[in-house]
Amino acid sequence: MRTHALMDQDVIHRRRWWTLSVLCLSLVMIIVGNTVLNVALPTLVRELQATSTDLQWMVDAYALVFAGLLLTCGALGDRFGRKGALVVGLVIFGVASALSTLANSPAHLIFARAVMGAGAALVMPATLSILTNVFPPRERGRAIAIWAGLSGAGAAIGPVAGGWLLEHFWWGSVFLLNVPIVIVALLSGRWLVPTSRDPSEAPLDPVGATLSIIGLGVLLYGIIEAPTHGWSSGTTIGAFIAASAVLFAFALGELRTKHPMLDLRYFQDRRFSTASGAITLIFFAMFGTFFLLTQYLQTVQGHSPFEAGLLTLPMALTLMLIAPQSARVVERFGVKRVVAIGLAVVALGLIILSTIGVDSGYGVLALSLVILATGMSLSMPPATTAIMASLPLGKAGVGSAVNDTTRELGGALGVAVLGSILASQFTASLSGAVQSLPAPLAGAATGSLGGALQVAGRVGGAPGAELAAAAKVAFVDAMGVALLVGASIALLASIIVARLMPVDALGMEPVTLGDGEADRLSEAASA
Repeated sequence: MRTHALMDQDVIHRRRWWTLSVLCLSLVMIIVGNTVLNVALPTLVRELQATSTDLQWMVDAYALVFAGLLLTCGALGDRFGRKGALVVGLVIFGVASALSTLANSPAHLIFARAVMGAGAALVMPATLSILTNVFPPRERGRAIAIWAGLSGAGAAIGPVAGGWLLEHFWWGSVFLLNVPIVIVALLSGRWLVPTSRDPSEAPLDPVGATLSIIGLGVLLYGIIEAPTHGWSSGTTIGAFIAASAVLFAFALGELRTKHPMLDLRYFQDRRFSTASGAITLIFFAMFGTFFLLTQYLQTVQGHSPFEAGLLTLPMALTLMLIAPQSARVVERFGVKRVVAIGLAVVALGLIILSTIGVDSGYGVLALSLVILATGMSLSMPPATTAIMASLPLGKAGVGSAVNDTTRELGGALGVAVLGSILASQFTASLSGAVQSLPAPLAGAATGSLGGALQVAGRVGGAPGAELAAAAKVAFVDAMGVALLVGASIALLASIIVARLMPVDALGMEPVTLGDGEADRLSEAASA
């Protein structure tokens, strides 16, 4: 039995890079499956008669279920087997994707998207936790760098893939694309992905799981809805108060229970806490920038969704090229310096991007995207590796879930905060140009750039053209302010990492071993 076990470990080691390819395929599918919907929203208005509220919930249903279930699904993978979590998640995601293509009403699609979020919550933590257990410490940083680079690139590839499919096929093709990918991942994973779990077989924590689902779901709901209702509205404040209360109860319970789902003492390790904060702010910048750029390229400069996606490809290509090399940079300069410098480079990219105007050429945009992606490529992989390095291997699923949750919350915050700044600055800048319009038209024009252009079309003639031009200038100016705020946050994060992250943040061996883990390693070594 021991010889057989060691032979299995040898096979796993020899196949590890093929295993990584399956994990990355599953990961990119989850990322693309989320972002691809954005380019299809205008089409869904025509095909399903979806209202603005319907469109918002098509996007939010996925995000709320995904973020709310991440910690619980990561813990389930640790307890019952990460390969099983991956397989079940892929099946759920594939079936829900197929159901999405058959949607004949907004409610049908919203439900299917929520189910896709549940599948994604099983898949994403499993990919990183399996990776961590398959690769030895000396190679783990490089493998995580590839994983992180593709996860960032997937966010940029989604709009390109969605735009191309919409131009050539019907709207359901953006979801049907997931089905063959799921089949390939399941078939190849049958032989290439090994199973692993927490050797301690700790009991489940149903109370902690329930509180985390409710708390994270309500928190994300408050963040998503804040730009619509206002940050000071009763709905937003109530959501934040409720989330704080539930998460506080979750924290108390986790500190008192003998077998917590998430041991909050991990956050006392500055590797874990500072790296988690860095990941949050990287995705704050990434998703906030995508949100702004989509409107700029399509509404201000008039590009089609597919063209707009192509114009952002330098970001995806840079992530795919540079992120896998970040491990070598870390070996030379150390994770603390690389993450801090990467965040500073992100700030530089946002500053350059804030200078573009209504009629700016593509050169400045491409340069800013390359710089922005370079900073993300330098900071995201080592920060992710630091999170995983600070936990026992048996808790890799929970560690991966924490990493994924910080990404989701950071992305939602980026869209909400930068979107709110954009909206308020746009309204203030355009208010002078609509003073002569009737109140209903003025309100519609200052509500959004799309609304302003519609009002300009109704006004017509020279006054309409002047209003359209003023609206585009106001939007670009407001976008510049929002991007500068994002740059300030990234720069602040760089300073915090430089001061607080330990120098040895990539000590790849876990700080502590889970129950039974030391015996297992000792037995393998003696064999």
